[in-house]
Amino acid sequence: MTDRTVATDLALRPWSVDDLWLLERLMGDPATTVHLGGPETPEKIRRRNADYSVTGEAGSGAMFAIIVGPDGDVAGSVGYWPGEWLGETIWEIGWSVLPEFQGRGIATAATSLVVARASAEGLPRAIHAFPSVENTASNAICRKVGLTLRGECDFEYPRGSWMRCNDWAVDPDPPSAV
Repeated sequence: MTDRTVATDLALRPWSVDDLWLLERLMGDPATTVHLGGPETPEKIRRRNADYSVTGEAGSGAMFAIIVGPDGDVAGSVGYWPGEWLGETIWEIGWSVLPEFQGRGIATAATSLVVARASAEGLPRAIHAFPSVENTASNAICRKVGLTLRGECDFEYPRGSWMRCNDWAVDPDPPSAV
């Protein structure tokens, strides 16, 4: 499957409580969480699933299951949520794709859709992603979707654990060319 095919056969579906199995695979496996501080406990995954499943008001962000192909295969998750960074309220974005779907451009296509959706919220917020400096694939996705590398930083994820990340961002109102 090529990136072009994936982009045309890809959809985002709002997260459902029935997506717990997906979150267990994405966040409960050491291989899929190697750049995220390791697997989460079953209890943490259940709480996260409940949080993702809540339909929020405008300005609260959203989580989605990534659906691909003619059979509607569930390939991963993508979303955005409000956060604080350097004293500013931002949108933070994140994604995760199941191993059997990686390398097909799915995360790039889904993240592009989420960046557009977060931008369309109409709030004056920068959009940030904080992939580990060691996560080459996620850093490449940030570049491909048009985020600008602001530099390395220490970022707390999960809560209580610090990791070295790259701060990628797109501003809601970039300065115009003179």
